[in-house]
Amino acid sequence: MTLKSEWEIVGEPVDPDSTERYFFTEHEWNTVEAATARIMPTDQDPGAREARVVVFIDRYVSGIGYIFAAADGSGFLKLSGKHADAWRGRQFKMQELYREGVKALDAIARNVDGKNFVDLNEEQQDQVLVALSGAPKPIKVTLGTKEPVTTFLQGSFDENLPFFDTLCLHTRQGFYGDPVYGGNKDQMGWKTIGFPGPKSLKDTMDGTYDTTEYFYDGDYDWYDLIPHLNESVPRDH
Repeated sequence: MTLKSEWEIVGEPVDPDSTERYFFTEHEWNTVEAATARIMPTDQDPGAREARVVVFIDRYVSGIGYIFAAADGSGFLKLSGKHADAWRGRQFKMQELYREGVKALDAIARNVDGKNFVDLNEEQQDQVLVALSGAPKPIKVTLGTKEPVTTFLQGSFDENLPFFDTLCLHTRQGFYGDPVYGGNKDQMGWKTIGFPGPKSLKDTMDGTYDTTEYFYDGDYDWYDLIPHLNESVPRDH
């Protein structure tokens, strides 16, 4: 049975250049875009603003129409039955989280300079995000530095996260996720890390996109790759 016989495919890949809002009000859209632009700012490389992360987030939280992209990249799977009911419940909570989150950003911002978040300068916006997160602003990470870099395992599931953590996760997903979902415009996110991703999801299904050239085809000694084997398993086993 093919994918299309099991699932109805609706809609089209999200246009990253779209300015049409599916869920956010104009103020919410502008606020979320400004916040993501501070989480993943523009420097010598494009940031969240250029990659159109706000489009990804707006479509994702708008309902259940942009949850699972079809494997061939032609559109999105139409959810129905208990799957649709479960996702509607999750997305209703997500919508409330973003609505209240924008209000929280503005409330903190007005304590900083009497303005809404979107009207503050970048330094002031960072102050608001620090206050919202309850943690200091991360320092820059420079490759080759001798200073230790501390980090933590960043999850990929957004259920029951507070607003700031959700916004950070969605910023990363919108920047590095497949462009079919609306972010990562022109594969900007992939290009910044040197990832030669497929031009479309379809290319991953028909063999057009191939990663075999990135695999080392030499001979391996598993005892060298997994040192503890030398201790636990005799080599003649």
